[in-house]
Amino acid sequence: MKRSDLMNGVLPDELIVEIFRRLDAKPSRDACSLVCKRWLSLERLSRDTIHIGASASPDKLVELLGRLFPNIQYVFVDERISATLPVQCGKRRRRSLTRGRWDEGSDQIAFGDDGMGASCLSNYGLEAVGGSFVKLEKLSLIWCSSLTDAGLKSFAEKCRSLKSLDLQGCYIGDEGLAAVGECCSSLQDLNLRFCEGLTDRGLVQLAIGCGKTLKSIGVAACAKITDISLEAVGSHCRSLESLSLDSEIINDKGLLAVAKRCSTLKVLKLQCLNITDEALQAVGIYCSSLVVLALYSFQKLTDRSLFAIGRGCKKLTNLTLSDCYLLSNMGLDSIAVGCSELMHIEINGCHNIGTDGFKSVGKFCARLSELALLYCQRIESGALSEIGKGCKFLQALHLVDCSGIGDDSMCSIAMGCRNLKKLHIRRCYEVGNKGIVAIGENCKFLTDLTLRFCDRIGDEALISIGQGCSLHQLNVSGCHQIGDAGIIAIARGSPELNSLDISVLQNLGDNAMMELSEGCPLLKNIVISHCRQITDMGVGYLSRRCTLLESCHMVYCPRITEVGVATTVAMCTRMKKILVEKWKVSSRTKRRAGSIISYLCVDL
Repeated sequence: MKRSDLMNGVLPDELIVEIFRRLDAKPSRDACSLVCKRWLSLERLSRDTIHIGASASPDKLVELLGRLFPNIQYVFVDERISATLPVQCGKRRRRSLTRGRWDEGSDQIAFGDDGMGASCLSNYGLEAVGGSFVKLEKLSLIWCSSLTDAGLKSFAEKCRSLKSLDLQGCYIGDEGLAAVGECCSSLQDLNLRFCEGLTDRGLVQLAIGCGKTLKSIGVAACAKITDISLEAVGSHCRSLESLSLDSEIINDKGLLAVAKRCSTLKVLKLQCLNITDEALQAVGIYCSSLVVLALYSFQKLTDRSLFAIGRGCKKLTNLTLSDCYLLSNMGLDSIAVGCSELMHIEINGCHNIGTDGFKSVGKFCARLSELALLYCQRIESGALSEIGKGCKFLQALHLVDCSGIGDDSMCSIAMGCRNLKKLHIRRCYEVGNKGIVAIGENCKFLTDLTLRFCDRIGDEALISIGQGCSLHQLNVSGCHQIGDAGIIAIARGSPELNSLDISVLQNLGDNAMMELSEGCPLLKNIVISHCRQITDMGVGYLSRRCTLLESCHMVYCPRITEVGVATTVAMCTRMKKILVEKWKVSSRTKRRAGSIISYLCVDL
């Protein structure tokens, strides 16, 4: 009823806050905060996360944010993000912050560079974070280049209940990390990727200080972190569950110490050139709870490592092997036989693993739900035939540059894996219409399809997909045989389509655009670059009917002029990014679009 409040007099604060927390879409929460002053105040209480872009002075505003949002538990500061708030003067900016307004779609506070202060979070700002957000549990500082040990020490002293700390790219030294170990006795997760100022002394002191609670450690590109640090981790962090290492310095000695003493280890991700079979065999012997194993760019590992993992790690569910050239079918066979709980397998560039290894996967890994084969030249049709027979629960399949896989393989997958939801194929030149038609006829749950640069796939394949599946995402970039008929079939059969890449389709024209505008009202992202037949008229259809469009890439489309660009800007009120040649944007369109246009400069 007009001017009657039937809710505030009945609902207590706690219930309204809980309702706000259950709203998934941030724009909905923002809208609620504008209803009345009470709802604005209560909506602030429901916020627990803030992302801060580093385009200017976060220091002076951290304390203000702490007062506005007292229940913040997670703070993310990423100085790689260049975010802008569409407010120019200081008064209007303060008003926006007071009302708690963010860019739509993200919990991001963005500070424009207006001379208010330095463009990076400083030690003062970090100390203010610890003092302002009294309930803080998780802090992420990504590439915050101005922070030093003094700032981290001051923060640690004020935020003793911290549970998670991400220092990626921060030049923090040993004293700062030691202070965290001394003060933050509840710390559970620590990321030290690209912290070049650290040595063993800092990590050893941290392990001593909070080793009892530490569950996850990530170290990458820290040239002064050696086996000494891992030995300390093994001695003091007996509850460690996740270890991620990327190092050219660490050898077997350090990993052996962790494997023997951290029996609860569940996640192990390694890119260490000097680690050999000895260390991985110890993992197989001592880490029986291992669930995730990822091995990248190993030059010394042989099948003996996989034999040990297969014998000892019966709970393994996720396996990634990338550029491990000495591993072969025998090693993968051992994993398949011993680790029957496997649900995710990714093999990337392991040139000695071929068809026989995956036949074993098909026979013994019945629970497999996701399979990724990248640059696997020795895998032939027989491998996927066995996967189709034995892996009935497969939901996602990724194939990149697998020259031995063709239509017979896809038919086997289609007949056996009817629960398939995601299929990504790139540069598999033997896959043609026959295989994709089979997918469309049998995989009725498919919602995400990528067919990039597959020269033998044409309209017949997409017509089958359009008749049998309702897609949410489609990418057919570079499939030159696809034209209007195939995309029209998709438009008529996939009303929930929200992301579409049809770039480099030379035979695609405005008829397809018209059908898309009528059949896909939920479309948010579209790429039509290098489509030479699409004109301003086709872009106009999309702009007028697809009102939810947020992103449009249309470079190298010679028949789209500044008229088409202007229409898109004028009609798509939710648009966040348009990629186009600079010369196609008039001064009027530029003023109207603001920052949403990204230019591809082309010399004419």
